[in-house]
Amino acid sequence: MDWRDTPQQAAFREEVRRFVRDRFPADYGPNLADEPSMEPEDVHGYEWAADRKSADPTRRAGAAAWAAALAERGWVAPHWPAEYGGAGLTVMELFALQEEMMRARVPTVSGIGAYLLGPTLLEYGTEEQRRVHLPPISAGRVAWAQGFSEPDAGSDLAGLRTRAVRDGNDYVVNGQKVWTSQAQHADWLFALVRTDPEAPRHRGITYLLVDLATPGVTVRPIQDMRGAYPFAEIFFEDARVPVANRVGEENGGWRVAMATLGYERSGIGSTIRFEQALARLVALIREGKGRDRLRADWRTAVRHEIAQRHIEIRVLHNLVRHAVSLQAAGEPPGTEASVNQLFGAELHQRLARTGALAFGPHGALWRHEGAPLEAEFMHDWVGSVAHPFLGGSAEVQRNIIATRGLGLPRG
Repeated sequence: MDWRDTPQQAAFREEVRRFVRDRFPADYGPNLADEPSMEPEDVHGYEWAADRKSADPTRRAGAAAWAAALAERGWVAPHWPAEYGGAGLTVMELFALQEEMMRARVPTVSGIGAYLLGPTLLEYGTEEQRRVHLPPISAGRVAWAQGFSEPDAGSDLAGLRTRAVRDGNDYVVNGQKVWTSQAQHADWLFALVRTDPEAPRHRGITYLLVDLATPGVTVRPIQDMRGAYPFAEIFFEDARVPVANRVGEENGGWRVAMATLGYERSGIGSTIRFEQALARLVALIREGKGRDRLRADWRTAVRHEIAQRHIEIRVLHNLVRHAVSLQAAGEPPGTEASVNQLFGAELHQRLARTGALAFGPHGALWRHEGAPLEAEFMHDWVGSVAHPFLGGSAEVQRNIIATRGLGLPRG
């Protein structure tokens, strides 16, 4: 395959680079003391949804200014139609935009709202829902969270038990969501609820848009094993959600949810993130700041590990480009997303382990001060534990690849 840009694509990339150089707020720097986001597409040091509410006025102003700059170009939601605040970019232009922003290490804005909810509303929402909800997302004024997982319904999403009972023009919702990324910083939630408990598991589910300020909705941040708070649990206690906030038909939410999950971003963000992390590791070792900390018998092993990670990152890059090229050609999505998710998640863990082990005992230091690369890889090693569960567990991805991709019988 020839992945080289066409002249038009190359010109667009240069346009993006100039835009970032000229418009990204100089005072809006990364807060590297924060733990990296659990989302592999995010840039370490930025949490736009949190930054826009930061107690630090400089950080708050930077997040607002960057959102405004992107909104001017329609690049908060670049793949949306212009009538809803997007830029109408092609698949390949969107890919180039995401790649260049990640290479420049600047954050996206309204990620979940722009890339998951927005396309869902464009396909399944009413015109009133689009008119009310899409412009605030594309303007960078509202943050959304995804309320799918529950304590007993993560990878087995159809097992969800949060109930919604219709009462006039409202649904009365009771139940719990968990592992909801950045919910404590969000304004709205799109959620799946069970509206017919007697129906088969994949039926009787409805898709609702929930204002998180609704009485009866409680958001509690969850601390992870790093000491960070990347997600939250949400409790519903007789929370009333207007029927007008239902997307699609009552009891038809499973189909809408599957469409939402199909709008996951390309995966180029994690590829660039891994590529840059490995480059920083190699540069430090070449400077001699790591070699003296390695036992002689480890050096050859580390060299081989780094070479293997480099090969795997290039493989992931080609997997992502292949999936994007299929999408650009108008082909329906297949199992490529599952292949990319599985390979990327396991590569993340291997890369983090390589970086943490490259400095021998010093690689186990947890405090940033005085540790190799400020303990970046050790923190990432701990954080990467969750990656095989994000977006569907490794076991689920393997089943999808086996049955849908390879045509193997179900066990």
